[in-house]
Amino acid sequence: MRQTELFAPTPMDTLALEQHARSRGFSMIAGVDEAGRGPLAGPVVAAAVILPEGLRIPGVDDSKKLSPEKREHLFDVINSQALTVGIGMGSPEMIDRINILQATLHAMLEAVFALSPQPDFILIDGISQIATTIPQKTVKKGDSLSLSIAAASIIAKVTRDRLMRKLDAIHPGYGFADHKGYGSATHLEAIRQLGPSPVHRLSFGGVREHIPCSSS
Repeated sequence: MRQTELFAPTPMDTLALEQHARSRGFSMIAGVDEAGRGPLAGPVVAAAVILPEGLRIPGVDDSKKLSPEKREHLFDVINSQALTVGIGMGSPEMIDRINILQATLHAMLEAVFALSPQPDFILIDGISQIATTIPQKTVKKGDSLSLSIAAASIIAKVTRDRLMRKLDAIHPGYGFADHKGYGSATHLEAIRQLGPSPVHRLSFGGVREHIPCSSS
């Protein structure tokens, strides 16, 4: 793994990181972000996005700042205008086995591998690098500073929200379509009443206390 130093962008210039990478000779720059590290159920989902050089998509921002309707609209716009988009996931079983951070990094790496063409530089939201020889830069609050990362955050969030709505139909009673697996009061009460579902993260507090004891 190799981290290349980049200058921090001004708050209003969300292409500064990408432009600086290009000034260093890189041309295929991927933004990477995740959705779903905190929920008690469902996978963690990562996305990687390579946008055409100089493309600005109005409205693209950190997905947490956008309404569901705005995210859905931008999801389609990004998919139609990006050079390539990749998705990766870490299942609840993986999260329980290797922990949420490692499952997130696995999902991010899977998302990068899904890109075609492959990037020659990666901008990652957060502070943790992924296990690849492709040059990369971690960026705190990157989904507010880089258009590529913000685009990835929208793709990851919408993909995960759609999946949680599907899981709500498969595992009714928990309200996945509403809270998307986060630890709301209604979700916690449902776990107490019904016990964990097959898509709950059994290592997480709020869930592990309700795992049925094995009979002797």
